[in-house]
Amino acid sequence: MTQPLALIFYQNLLPGSQLVNRLQDLNYRVQAFAEAASLIECARSEGPMLILADMDSPKEDVAGLISRLRGGSDTSHLPVVAFSASEESLPLAQQAGATLAVGETALLTHLPEVLDQVLRVD
Repeated sequence: MTQPLALIFYQNLLPGSQLVNRLQDLNYRVQAFAEAASLIECARSEGPMLILADMDSPKEDVAGLISRLRGGSDTSHLPVVAFSASEESLPLAQQAGATLAVGETALLTHLPEVLDQVLRVD
């Protein structure tokens, strides 16, 4: 069976690398990105199962990344989990169209449950 692909955008090493390791432990194939444009191109060509995006990036407009993913006909269906160390940026992620916006600690602690929630098909 093929491993599902998860794309993750982060620039903060600690939470990003922890999420990569946790996703791999859950049998996901993971591709990490430090540039929004590269993630969007990969999402268009590779058909990932989900995308995780770190809202705390000092160099990239992550809300813009989420909006571009949501606005693309070939990426609008992809679940996007936005995470942040501070709760202040999470409403911005929700406004941009994130499927779920969650604190970094909660995401690391409850990753399997978060994945179940965003991948649930009603």
